Amino acid sequence: MTLAWFDQAGGEWTGFLDQGVKLDGKLEANGLFRIDTEMKGKIVSKETLILGEHAVVEGEIEGSHVAVAGRFEGTIKATNRVEVQPKAIVKGEIYSSCVVFEPGAVFDGQCHMRAGADGGIAVSVPVRSAMGELGDVPRG
Repeated sequence: MTLAWFDQAGGEWTGFLDQGVKLDGKLEANGLFRIDTEMKGKIVSKETLILGEHAVVEGEIEGSHVAVAGRFEGTIKATNRVEVQPKAIVKGEIYSSCVVFEPGAVFDGQCHMRAGADGGIAVSVPVRSAMGELGDVPRG
């Protein structure tokens, strides 16, 4: 699956960082933004942030929709949704009201499901998951 929900997001592109670029610092984006490169630092996204298949990102993400298809290590805080795609590797913490792990995704960390506006109970779950056989898990 190639981020099908992204194709229907309907927002305006702000930009992208492609392979061969390295960034160390803070990135702020107001529209749809895709990262397919190496980055260390903080990303603040007002709409949809895509970490593509070639992304290797370390740091902190604050956003609305966050989709990970590459590698991420750190903290993701999303007000709307986090999607961890097949072949993605995420290590760290996720804070969101909706988290989707596609078959084949790898997650090692803590998932914090936020309480809704109705005052529901927040749930924190430690997760170490590798869909499929451990021998099939990409190491890096």
